[in-house]
Amino acid sequence: MINTIIFDIGNVLVDFDWEGFIHRMFPGRDELIAELDEAVWGGRRWDRLDAGDDPEEVFAKIISYAPNRENELRKVFENVGDTLKKRPATPIWLKDLKERGYRLLYLSNYSRYVMAKNPEVLDFLPLLEGGVFSCDVKLIKPQREIYECLAKKFHLNPSECVFLDDIERNIQAARDFGFHAIQFVYFQQAKSDLDKFLSEN
Repeated sequence: MINTIIFDIGNVLVDFDWEGFIHRMFPGRDELIAELDEAVWGGRRWDRLDAGDDPEEVFAKIISYAPNRENELRKVFENVGDTLKKRPATPIWLKDLKERGYRLLYLSNYSRYVMAKNPEVLDFLPLLEGGVFSCDVKLIKPQREIYECLAKKFHLNPSECVFLDDIERNIQAARDFGFHAIQFVYFQQAKSDLDKFLSEN
């Protein structure tokens, strides 16, 4: 029987809109945007921030990949909180599940640097019992150890848990660990899939 629901945060409980953010910041500059995309996301360089590495060390490595774009990259780093936006449906969804008796947790690749840039976007966190941020344990999904960390911290039986995430590799890693898992594509789909799963389990 399922008693615990575990949520990713970015693109599940909040909007994470990198594409919209970067195009608003540098409108019409497609070549520049492509360079910035590669510098930030290529080689999973940004993951080191989520893994709890020192922000300035992470930024220095990103800048070293595109040193001619340091000014633009610094602007991105300073304003990265604007990639995140609240989802009005989130607190309603969480309150409903909580009232139905489910234990609610989070498991998210997230950095303290980004949190500080937009803390209010996480104002729903008191509705959850707790969870694990990747930066605090220096592990990131889909590493098996981060799922183990969550399970150990909250004394979870994986077979009694269902995990929601938007990224397939994280979903697969959760299933490999023993969690049930649902891929979040869009809100109504995920809510419907979760309700159906819970009714059957």
